Amino acid sequence: MPFQLGPTFPEALAHAGRPLAGMWVCSGSPLVAEICAGSGLDWLLIDAEHSPNGLESVLAQLQAVHGYPVQALVRPPVNDAVLIKQYLDLGVQNLLIPMVNSAAEAEAAVAAIRYPPHGVRGVGSALARAARWNRVPDYLARASETISLTVQIESEAAVSAVEQILAVDGVDGIFLGPSDLAASMGLLGQQEHPKVRAAVEHCLAAAAAAGKPAGVNAFVAATANAYLDAGASFVLVGADVSLLARGSEALAAAFVPEVPDGGTAAPGAGRAPSSY
Repeated sequence: MPFQLGPTFPEALAHAGRPLAGMWVCSGSPLVAEICAGSGLDWLLIDAEHSPNGLESVLAQLQAVHGYPVQALVRPPVNDAVLIKQYLDLGVQNLLIPMVNSAAEAEAAVAAIRYPPHGVRGVGSALARAARWNRVPDYLARASETISLTVQIESEAAVSAVEQILAVDGVDGIFLGPSDLAASMGLLGQQEHPKVRAAVEHCLAAAAAAGKPAGVNAFVAATANAYLDAGASFVLVGADVSLLARGSEALAAAFVPEVPDGGTAAPGAGRAPSSY
């Protein structure tokens, strides 16, 4: 039975007519991923660089979010051709490659997603979900049309080389990581520092000049809006684990009174008896 793959992230961006808002999916849970997929956000980033995700959990999350009106990007832990091959064979259509610092590293990522003679991707489509086990017509000839590649700019070296990175054929867009960028600038933990924001905005302008989309991570709403005003095409504005952490802390602050020694009171202390 023939099977047609869905549109890629750049295609979704082109058709949206507006910037796309998304969130990190870091828990490793398919159930959490599915909850996030139905939230109304435009896209999700399933992260395997800083999260407890392996091949099996990434596959389960792709299956969980399939069918929802949301784009899924997946970030592997490293720009490695073998690992990228495995992610592609799982059916990942939209890759975000971390720590791309030069045009040469961007070219290596492009080669990893393309079959020979244009790249080095190993051929295993008959065994792979990517081709739906050879149910996608002409997959080998058309595979590059079903895959998008976004590279992450998150160091001073990458900012300096951003124009060259954007010029690499096969790089569909860039994504700015202010946290690692700040660290590389000697400003660890200072994502809002004016120098960091200026570097991000420089890259946004370079992407606009190159005619390619650029996204950015920004959990502070005012910062996200400022980057959108500066030309960002897509933003990450939250994370599943952060929402759970802050939400559970808010519940504790509302219902668990503090005691003088800095601990917490016994359960129920300081609250009126339940009326039901």
